[in-house]
Amino acid sequence: MPKVIFKFDKEKDLWNNWATINYESPWEKMHNNVTPILTDMCKGKKFEECKDKLEKFNDIVYKSPLIKIITVAFQEAWDKINNEYFKRLERIMKSKFPMKEVTAYLTTQYRCPYNEEEGWFMVSIYRSIFYVMATAGHELMHIHFHKTYWPRIEKQLGKEKTADLKEALTVLLNLEFRDLWFVKDEGKDNEEQRKLRQFIEQQWKKKKDFNVLMKKCVSYLKKEKSSR
Repeated sequence: MPKVIFKFDKEKDLWNNWATINYESPWEKMHNNVTPILTDMCKGKKFEECKDKLEKFNDIVYKSPLIKIITVAFQEAWDKINNEYFKRLERIMKSKFPMKEVTAYLTTQYRCPYNEEEGWFMVSIYRSIFYVMATAGHELMHIHFHKTYWPRIEKQLGKEKTADLKEALTVLLNLEFRDLWFVKDEGKDNEEQRKLRQFIEQQWKKKKDFNVLMKKCVSYLKKEKSSR
């Protein structure tokens, strides 16, 4: 089975603090851990310009012995569900997970980005273990989709709609994985995403076949696009 390795990397966290301040998303308007101090420190600036100030700002966290304890706790919790998670994911998406190992970096931000090419994602140190497990499942599903279905779907829908579909598909976590971490995957907060997630849930309950679901989703999104 693939493995997920949880670790803390100060450089990665500094980058995410900077990137979060300068990040623009079609779905998210704000992030819980963005303070006026951080905004003044980083907004509109290059990473290297504010890196030292960011490090001083987060110094008390970086020196805390709790970071190691939190990392170990996240790792031990994930190890309990790792094999079952990937077994279900591969069965549902009808393909092997494309990487042998993925890194889960801890961050002092609530924003948790991922990189499908390099094989990593982030989880927040301020979240509960249940929430972090759900975040890991969410981001791993994104990585799997990018490596398997994205190229074909993008040719049919374009990048924007394929990204919409990738996000909405995580509603399946609530239907097939919730017993692993108990908390609900809420998805992105806009009307289009809510409608698409509802459509996916309805179609999945009718027939649990991912390839069939993809065809139905492509047709649905093409109709949505042409109706505008």
